[in-house]
Parts: sequence; structure tokens; C-alpha cells
Amino acid sequence: MVAKKLNLPRFLPYQLSIASNAVSQLIAEDYQARFDLRIPEWRLIAVIGDRGDMTQRRLVDATRMDKVSVSRATRRLVERGLLDRVPHKGDARSHHLTLTVAGRALYEDVVPHALAIEREVMKPLTLREREQLWHLLERLRGSADRLQAGGK
Repeated sequence: MVAKKLNLPRFLPYQLSIASNAVSQLIAEDYQARFDLRIPEWRLIAVIGDRGDMTQRRLVDATRMDKVSVSRATRRLVERGLLDRVPHKGDARSHHLTLTVAGRALYEDVVPHALAIEREVMKPLTLREREQLWHLLERLRGSADRLQAGGK
């Protein structure tokens, strides 16, 4: 029996990955040159800058990055003085991660660049298409979350 072909141009996981990688590569080059940041490091700074202090475990959930990537990015940001690790009062094995003054300043400096890149990437889409894209991505994430949790 011959296996069916995927038809990669119409295979959602592949196309989402390719689109994500293309945008991430564009951003990675800019952030590396301007701020000496790798994408995982920027994701942590962005999430903490947007949502406030959180533990590494919550960062894994918020970023959908694996524990090792979050741990490495956290270590590098702490070494650079951009993040502080504050012991968690309720769990001695856990730490709250918070932006330092330098981390907050970097976040404030990066945000305008992030928004400018987003505007350029989204230029080919109409306002209606952008809204549809956000809505569709939200629905896809919700569907994937339900399936991962064992729901239907």
C-alpha cells in the first residue's frame, strides 16, 4: 500500500511552521543586530513586559516553548542583568522572573521595532483580513488546545 502524499502547500502544520519561521528569521536578524537578543530571549522579555512577573513554568505555558529553551533564555537574560530571579514564597523550587530596570528599558526600546516589523509584514493584508487572521489563529489554537487536552 502506498502512503498518501501530504500536499505540503495545503498541509496546515507545515505552512504555519514555514510562515512562523520566515517571520521569526526576519525578526531574529533585526533583534540580534540591534539588541543582541535571540528569539527565545525576546519572547520571555515580551511576555514578562506585557503580563508582569511570572515563573519559568508559567513562561513555558505562555510561550509554548520547551523547558530547556526557557531555562537557557532565562539564564542568559539573568547573566545580562535583564531579568531578576526572585524566590517564590510558596514554592522553594520555583522563582518569579521579573524585568530589571535595564530589562524594562530594553523592552521599551524593542517594542517600537517589533511593532514596525509587524506593520511591514502585515501590509499586504487589508484591515478585515488582519482581523480574520487573528480570529482564525485564535480558533486554531483553541482547537489544538482541546485536542491536546484529550477533548474533541
